[in-house]
Amino acid sequence: MKAELIELIARVTQVLQINIRWMTWNLFLAFIPLVLSIWLFRTKRGRSWVWWLGFLAFYAFLPNAPYLLTDVIHLIDDIRRISSVWIITLVLIPTYLLVILGGFEAYVISLINLGYYLQRIGKNKWVFGVELITHALSAVGIYWGRFLRFNSWDFITQPDAILTKGVEELFGKQPLVIILITFVVLSGLYWLMKRVTLGFVNKGMNSPRTNPHIAKAE
Repeated sequence: MKAELIELIARVTQVLQINIRWMTWNLFLAFIPLVLSIWLFRTKRGRSWVWWLGFLAFYAFLPNAPYLLTDVIHLIDDIRRISSVWIITLVLIPTYLLVILGGFEAYVISLINLGYYLQRIGKNKWVFGVELITHALSAVGIYWGRFLRFNSWDFITQPDAILTKGVEELFGKQPLVIILITFVVLSGLYWLMKRVTLGFVNKGMNSPRTNPHIAKAE
């Protein structure tokens, strides 16, 4: 019994050590557009060439955030390696949920910041349309990353491959179906998580600790 427990713990440790590398890297990539969205859309700066360069980088890296949703395929492989239901339930699944949720929340907040910027410059009516276009572009980016193994920096390092192989793939029946499904999933999850996120933000802003006027009224 003791030997089996030690072997199980060793296997779980090995799986986590393998996963921690790509999880950390993918989360790092997911938080790049979040940081850029704060710099671009939450600070009052003019749209100089540096701003537009940052804007292009924002859209180039943005698909990395929802891309973490597709990493659930690694969870399936890990479950096959570990037979313990308790380890799967208490270690693997919570770890994956935390990483995937963290990446997608970075996507949600990034788009909320973009919407805030559009509202600030008087383009309120553009918000919904820009969100849909962004979901579509992100769906394409996710497909390129998962199936064609393109990275965000390939726009600079190998633009010819993206313009040839990447664009050609978009006209295939299977890629279009995958991209369409991804678009629907992104749109639905974003709609849900945006309301949850804004709900928490509004709740925090209306609490007595953050709003002294409420405290005085009480």
